[in-house]
Amino acid sequence: MTDRKPPSKVQRLPVPETGRRVLIKGQQTKAVIIDAALGLASQIGLEGLSIGALAEVTGMSKSGVFAHFGSREELQISVIREYHDRFEAEVFYAAMQKPRGVPRLQAMFDNWMVQTSAEIDSGCIYISGAVEFDDRTGPVRDALASSVATWQTALRRAVELAQAEGQLSRQADAHQIAFEIHGLILALHYEARFLRNPAATGRARQGFSHILSRYAVAPDTSVPPAAKARRKTRAD
Repeated sequence: MTDRKPPSKVQRLPVPETGRRVLIKGQQTKAVIIDAALGLASQIGLEGLSIGALAEVTGMSKSGVFAHFGSREELQISVIREYHDRFEAEVFYAAMQKPRGVPRLQAMFDNWMVQTSAEIDSGCIYISGAVEFDDRTGPVRDALASSVATWQTALRRAVELAQAEGQLSRQADAHQIAFEIHGLILALHYEARFLRNPAATGRARQGFSHILSRYAVAPDTSVPPAAKARRKTRAD
């Protein structure tokens, strides 16, 4: 019988270790590319993105950028996902630290205002993307619409929780309230970015306060039976 020699460490270890290093480096490179693509898309829109333009910005070759995505369409979708993840973390998850109800809804709106104000000079992917893809079909539009729908659902859920807490009227339509809040953000972006109106931020905040006031639960002004009896006794 021939003795089999166990494989040496040189044979066993370097391949998987090298593979991990290559994988990590590839993930890091892709993250750098997506970050650069997001910055570029904020300035020139999703439609302005191209493998060539991104290669120039990152100092990489076109083939190097292409290897991470495979197509311009996949690059655009990756940018949408990255924008959504950042938006969700900075606007939605940050507001989750507040008590459910109006405090959480207020924090969500405040965070959204901060995000919108920061994007006055660069642009909002959700808004600019809607203009670019509103009359189109395809995976990029689907990815963008799905991200916006996810955020709108989270906003409506925050409104419903405020209703469940008895802070906003249960008779009000939660979809309508969320619609009006979303409308404030769209108006703010238009007024501040396009018209350069310095009063836009203050008007948006005032509009949100009006929404809360309009849909707030009306105070109970009914007189308890015991109080009515005391009044009647004094009158007699």
